[in-house]
Amino acid sequence: MRDRPLNETDKRNLVAQWAFDTRPVLLRFHLWLEDVEIERAQQEPVSAFTFAPRGIARCLAMTSATTALGTRLFGEFGAGIGADKNTYNQVKKAADAISAYVMSEGLWHLTRTLPENHAIMVSLGEGLMPKAGETPEMGANPLLGFGRVYARPEVARSVDGAVRRLLNDPNHSWSDFYGGLKQAGITVWGAAVDTLENTSRFAEGRTTGPMSVLHLFDSPLTMTRPYESYMGCLTVPRKVTEAAERNSVLLDYRTPRARLVEAIELAYPGIKRENIHVWTLRGKSRAQRLARLWEEWKALGAHLVDEGWKAPSGIEVFTDSGTYAPTFMVKSWSDPSGATHIFICDGYAATAEAMQAASLSEVLEVDSTMAVFSPKFELPHDEEYRLMRLAPDAPDFAQRLAEVLGQNPVAPERVEYYGSALREAEQSNMPLGRRVIRADDFLPEKQWRVLACTGYMCDDPYTGTPGVTKLDENRFQVTTQLATRNASARITFTFRLMEDLPGSRLVFSPLLVRFLTGVDYTKRAVKVSDSGRIRNELQTMLSQALEYVGERIRVRLDRIDERVIPKEKQQIIRRALEWYKANHPVWFNWLEIA
Repeated sequence: MRDRPLNETDKRNLVAQWAFDTRPVLLRFHLWLEDVEIERAQQEPVSAFTFAPRGIARCLAMTSATTALGTRLFGEFGAGIGADKNTYNQVKKAADAISAYVMSEGLWHLTRTLPENHAIMVSLGEGLMPKAGETPEMGANPLLGFGRVYARPEVARSVDGAVRRLLNDPNHSWSDFYGGLKQAGITVWGAAVDTLENTSRFAEGRTTGPMSVLHLFDSPLTMTRPYESYMGCLTVPRKVTEAAERNSVLLDYRTPRARLVEAIELAYPGIKRENIHVWTLRGKSRAQRLARLWEEWKALGAHLVDEGWKAPSGIEVFTDSGTYAPTFMVKSWSDPSGATHIFICDGYAATAEAMQAASLSEVLEVDSTMAVFSPKFELPHDEEYRLMRLAPDAPDFAQRLAEVLGQNPVAPERVEYYGSALREAEQSNMPLGRRVIRADDFLPEKQWRVLACTGYMCDDPYTGTPGVTKLDENRFQVTTQLATRNASARITFTFRLMEDLPGSRLVFSPLLVRFLTGVDYTKRAVKVSDSGRIRNELQTMLSQALEYVGERIRVRLDRIDERVIPKEKQQIIRRALEWYKANHPVWFNWLEIA
């Protein structure tokens, strides 16, 4: 429901209140808030249902909006069209760098207003690894990953210390980490972040799909180190799960799809099977993993959604990427003839996207289950399930792996690869060895809450939400969605840039990116805040090159593949860091350059 029409005074008061509540973010990005339009699914504001105070919830919405705006304007949207592989890769990394930087800066500034014993910690981040069809140098994208802490300085130092011990002390478990924080009276809210979902579509200038996603939880996720792989995922309307339960049918990711169709027909009597719309990732690169699943659905007479199928919004969907957004369309509806349709999501997703989508079970009327997959696209989805239940240190691991792979013997390097993948999942505290995984398995408390924030850079087929819209030379509309249990709202902001476009580009760009494009760091005014900004940028853009030595960060540029960052750009970064270290040693006492 839309807010009732407001008279001029009420409208001005609404905009003024939003501007006041979100001033840390607006001031950081030099934005003037001209208008706010709110469309709620309920009478009360979303903040009335969240664990976060109103100001924080609104700042999160504003951070999502500014991330969408800054990325769309300055992330080289469409610059990868027709480009060679190397250029295309660099375009994607530049877009990821802008989005990760803007969101990180927004989080840093909004957390100055957090309750003084609270912190936000990123537990899952998207962008650590190459995806299907990508070569290794296409991984390690700029991202907000595990262990990034945002809080008041003294709280941040305490949580940072706890995170370092969790990462480096093998005898310090996640329970020790969480218990220590609680004993110290510190409340940590965990986050799962994908600052730019559908990066490839963004680089290609596609008009639908790219968005920024942040899910905030009222506790940290039970992760112990950075982790990204893939998860099998099934999301269905909750009504279908309830129908299965009434008929004593176990319905989850491992359920044969024929039984799932039976449950759908119980929940929606008379539904035609061709009106069961199943969204999965599609394309040749997914065939090895999902072909059996596709054939199973086709044999049942269901409709496998293909590229170009129009959603009820009237916008064509896509199936080359983007596993999070379709979750918002998992429901039933009636067409003009009165026939019932249902939309479900099946297949797999990257870890952060899978967890984000699964946590929407707390927001939408859906039920989501997952299963851990390996990083390698070699086995069908059902064999992946068997593979990820093996014990990598068991004496017969190689033999059991051979049985799963259907090869005997298995080359030693493949045994080592899959053993390492399993150990990495174990060391990261992934919930292995279970029939299926639910969002609850990533959270320490039985009662948990989530606040989902989405900023739309381009149009979204699944909700009909518009992307960033240009009104004139320096005015733009940006739509975000806030959602939590029993409440959601679509909020449209009208912004005016307080700088011209070249000036705003500098406001939204990381300092290191500016230096790479020719800005002379020796002639710009240096502020103490530059120290924190550069530290943040190194963690976002060059995480693979960093070593943590107590309170210091050692930068090892020799660890960066030249195909990721060319040698000449690495040298520019090195010279800039050396200059800051030499000329401002007190502010940069945390920095070591190997």
